Amino acid sequence: MPTKAKKAKSLPEGRLDHHSIDQFEDVPIRSTIDENNKIMEELFKDSSDIVLRKFEIENGPKAMLCYVDGMVTTSAVDDALKALMILEGNAFTVDQITEQTLPVAQASKIQFFKELLTNLLSGDSVLFVDGQDTAVCLGLRGGIRRSVAEPETETVVRGPREGFNEHLRTNTSLVRSKIKSPRLKMKSFVIGTETQTNVILTYMAGIVDPRLLEEVENRLSDIRIDGVLESGYIEEFIQDQGYSPFPQVQTTERPDTVAAAILEGRVAIMVDGTPFALIAPFGFWQWLQASEDYYERFMASTLLRWLRLISLFFALLSPALYIAVSTYHPEMIPTNLLLSIAASREAIPFPAVVEALIMELAFEALREAGVRLPRIVGQAVSILGALVVGQAAVQAGIVSAAMVIVVSMTGIASFTLPRYNASISIRMLRFPLMLLASVFGLLGIMIGVMVIVGHLSKITTFGVPYLAPVTPLEVSDLKDVMVRAPWWKMNKRPKYLGNRNVRRQRPQS
Repeated sequence: MPTKAKKAKSLPEGRLDHHSIDQFEDVPIRSTIDENNKIMEELFKDSSDIVLRKFEIENGPKAMLCYVDGMVTTSAVDDALKALMILEGNAFTVDQITEQTLPVAQASKIQFFKELLTNLLSGDSVLFVDGQDTAVCLGLRGGIRRSVAEPETETVVRGPREGFNEHLRTNTSLVRSKIKSPRLKMKSFVIGTETQTNVILTYMAGIVDPRLLEEVENRLSDIRIDGVLESGYIEEFIQDQGYSPFPQVQTTERPDTVAAAILEGRVAIMVDGTPFALIAPFGFWQWLQASEDYYERFMASTLLRWLRLISLFFALLSPALYIAVSTYHPEMIPTNLLLSIAASREAIPFPAVVEALIMELAFEALREAGVRLPRIVGQAVSILGALVVGQAAVQAGIVSAAMVIVVSMTGIASFTLPRYNASISIRMLRFPLMLLASVFGLLGIMIGVMVIVGHLSKITTFGVPYLAPVTPLEVSDLKDVMVRAPWWKMNKRPKYLGNRNVRRQRPQS
């Protein structure tokens, strides 16, 4: 029996431009140019960047090409119009135009307005043909894009110098050029009812844990928001512990970092409009790992990891330790040093905790000012400002010279961490530890550290313990934690990620 034709759904009530694209999911494209033109004009009223170009196909019906000015390659649009208006004839249906006439590599047929609007506003061009209830989507995206450049937040001495930019397909191509395997999958999502932001979930089939993959897909699918303008929106939606100060998703601008994570069995999320990709799961020991560790010889990389670990504790604890020792436990300081500190603090009107808070807040303010100011003067303001303010504060008798040294060394130590979001966590936790030290001394620091370690041990990131593989202990995975073993020793992927294919190197014959 013949199937019953699907009844065309009416357009949403009221002004069309007040409705989201999702409400056009079952609204079919009309068969006449006039109807489609009326709908498009109503949808994009007062939108000067939307171009509706009417013309006639040679010896054929009327047609209309729609695109967003500035988001297409103009020369490719001209070639498509030329093919229809001058060079070709007797191509009157959508199938004939798509298969025979248009000199476009990417062309697909569309039947509903939701897909049409999504593609149009993403940079594609859409062709309507009179008498056809199907439109043609032409992949003519272009416009001005930032070129591939060196990442600004993850510079290296040795290693690739290319970084992501704001164009999603450029970013996916950079990852694809690193991993030339058909097992590299890139699953597409559209998130944001108004922005319709394209999001790519990329992973290695046959390596990634299916449970991890399913969990990430579910969390992405559950996001309900009007717009996604940067990957940070998605990071907050998908993390396990929303109120934890510790990052549970890694951010990176480097394609090689994404490729390495995918080969380990992790997943990466790339968002259109931002050069920062997300990597999950992300644990504590990834704080100490930089991409350069795997390009230098293992002994140098291991030394640098220990230096970062020591710097991490120094950045977290040194102001609190100074406050506790100088206030409650002066017997722990050598006599000569104690006399020197006492002499420098003789004219200071504030207790040590107030000194530390003043200097830490001033240092953080200078650091923030250096980021916000133009790059030419930003570094000079950060460095010279800290020197001038510190020297002036000492001469004015507001803070002691010892406190300036402690705060300066703390700031330097925080810069050694390769992960910027991890260093922010350390900077935040430094202040409650200082307050605990001012009240309880070393006991307060111990209480604070115990609370932090207990919290870290409770966190999971997509089902993976945050402190893995140290706790729970997985001895075989310790080759890439506090030390970086030689490449010929790291022949297996991390077991704590639940990889389906653990072996990375073929056994020697």
